[in-house]
Amino acid sequence: MLQLDLSGKTVLITGVSSGIGAGIALEMARAGANISGGALEEDGGGTLLAGGESALLPGGESAPEAGGSTWGELVAQGVGTLYTACDVTQTEQLEQLVARTIEKFGRIDVLVSNAGGNVFTGAMGSVEADWQRNIDLNLASHWRLARLCKPYLEDSKGLIIIMSSNHAFSTIPGCFPYNVAKTALTGLVRSLAIEWGPAIRTVGLAPGFIDTPGNQRWFDSFADPDGERQRTIGLHPVNRLGTVEEIGGWCVFLASKYASFASGVTYLIDGGRRALMQDKA
Repeated sequence: MLQLDLSGKTVLITGVSSGIGAGIALEMARAGANISGGALEEDGGGTLLAGGESALLPGGESAPEAGGSTWGELVAQGVGTLYTACDVTQTEQLEQLVARTIEKFGRIDVLVSNAGGNVFTGAMGSVEADWQRNIDLNLASHWRLARLCKPYLEDSKGLIIIMSSNHAFSTIPGCFPYNVAKTALTGLVRSLAIEWGPAIRTVGLAPGFIDTPGNQRWFDSFADPDGERQRTIGLHPVNRLGTVEEIGGWCVFLASKYASFASGVTYLIDGGRRALMQDKA
């Protein structure tokens, strides 16, 4: 029987308050890992808590009575948890995130550098401020955080997972400069794998359309949200959108002994969308 047991390991995850990051945290905790999470919300945020009461004590540690929420579910797994408010574009806040993780757990075994955001302006619509914000958020932050974690990952013979996007492989009009940064992350994955291996493995994940509140807001921006959702689903050979649990499961597998030969590659997880030639109607 395949055993994906991460007991005793510590996983640091950015963008943990909702969507893919929250899904990764829960699946890692189900596999037994301690979770140190960072996101923008000062106290863990309503998205992380799914509308429940705050499960975080002053200073960021989770309260044992938390329940009915993503963070509460983490606590229910019986693993150690720590939340730190963190803007990944601010180096001093990344330093605090790493320092608090080490102070509480004494180690980092897996870094899931997940935080990012859409910067969709188009090549001519983008101004210098858009370009710089995108680079800081969607590219440079991953490199800066990886550098801060490097000595601890060397000690643990650990893993870096960098969250890219299907936009790294193919894109649509208007998604510049986001797609540029996500494409560059595939190069970052290769470089870190080459330069920091064999002590540290580095891999990338490039999810496609995952069913998250953020993507629902995208559908809601159309006159017919349900129609746009069904149209998008129809672009996928699997005839559905992905789930955060699936991305979390990928991360658990990559952190396990069964993936120890994987490094320097970015895995595209898009339900087959890139395989299907899409002619305009």
